[in-house]
Amino acid sequence: MPLGELCNKEVVTAQSEDSVLQAAQLMRQNHVGTVIVTETRNGMTVPIGIVTDRDIIMEVVAPELDPEVMTVGDIMALEFTTVKESAGLFEAIQHMRNMAVRRLPVVDDAGALVGIITLDDLLVLLANELHALARLVTREQQKEIHTRP
Repeated sequence: MPLGELCNKEVVTAQSEDSVLQAAQLMRQNHVGTVIVTETRNGMTVPIGIVTDRDIIMEVVAPELDPEVMTVGDIMALEFTTVKESAGLFEAIQHMRNMAVRRLPVVDDAGALVGIITLDDLLVLLANELHALARLVTREQQKEIHTRP
């Protein structure tokens, strides 16, 4: 199944000039650990960076900088990667592992933001699939007992 069908389409976004405090407030309000930094290009919302709760801790809180003065653009990850909405589940997992990231913005062929897929999303999805497979084994055993007493 393509990621475009699996990803969360409700992405919390910020602009590079937004303060870190604003980004942190967005994270809290939306119960997420990341904001995708975007800009508008040719009428499309395009991801240009990512800021995580860990970025805020390491770059602003720990060095005791002012989160109202620091901007999202000041701390957003410079090494930024996305994945195409046509990519498959295992391709996304491989990409996350290779890039050592827990979150991937999902984009269309033109580079416009479509959604986001996270490690947490993938763990829940895979756990549900494994549970379905385990139920299959149990049903198969029950069917065998019922048809061949």
